[in-house]
Amino acid sequence: MRTVAVAKGAYGIAFAADGTTWFTAAEAARVGRVTEGREPEYRELEDGSQPTVVAVAPDGSAWFTEYKADRIGRLGADGELSEVQLAEGSGPYGIAVDRSGAVWFTETATDHIGRIGPDGELRRFAIPHRGGFPSAIAAAPGGDLWFTLNAAASVGRVDTEGAVTVIPLELQGVAPVGIAAGADAVWFADIMGDRVGRIDKDGTITAAALSEGAKPHAVVADAEGGCWFTEWGGNRIGHVTADGKVTGHDLPVANSEPHGIAIAPDGTVWAALEIGQLVGLQA
Repeated sequence: MRTVAVAKGAYGIAFAADGTTWFTAAEAARVGRVTEGREPEYRELEDGSQPTVVAVAPDGSAWFTEYKADRIGRLGADGELSEVQLAEGSGPYGIAVDRSGAVWFTETATDHIGRIGPDGELRRFAIPHRGGFPSAIAAAPGGDLWFTLNAAASVGRVDTEGAVTVIPLELQGVAPVGIAAGADAVWFADIMGDRVGRIDKDGTITAAALSEGAKPHAVVADAEGGCWFTEWGGNRIGHVTADGKVTGHDLPVANSEPHGIAIAPDGTVWAALEIGQLVGLQA
């Protein structure tokens, strides 16, 4: 595995088309960028803002949630920072950019999905479930957005017009966090049930069991129809194939607390570790 030392509290990670790595450091209140052959560069945010999940837009800019500051931030490729202030107590967490360049995010404390259009217009869409704690969100190739409801044992789907559908997960003790939408299926990480779940196009829900205490956190779909995931409790990066075969890769440092995961343009799978590292595994 390849490792890159970064600020402590590394959390989210995403890639631009040119291979630039963007990541958040929640504990350090920074957003970082790594380009080939260079040391990490950082942009300081307001102390305690807690940047969490990050997504990259088609123009190469990084969009991220500031969970404690109730803001959505944007860092351009030129380093310019702009922020959108949300209502106090919104708790934005998950974020995704759709094919039109619109930015979608979850508000964990208000049961809403938010959208910032390419023109900058902010819209909010109510989720028909109270106290569900909407968490991660992912853009599907077809245009819809999928999100997890961690406290409601459900996932949700929102179309580009803002119509929201909630889908209960019929799995004992399920508490989904991470979510990823591939060409053939939607994947989710069940942090309490130690499972990685899959929703097929016909709506069939299956789950691959992991070892006890694995606590999968984030997922990313691969080009072969499978899914890579982080085991926050198991200290591993794992992979599950479309037919449910699971493999795991132990991380080089104990108790490293892996969070976000993403696939680079060259196919390397990277994870952000809370101890202050980015780690890459050649798939």
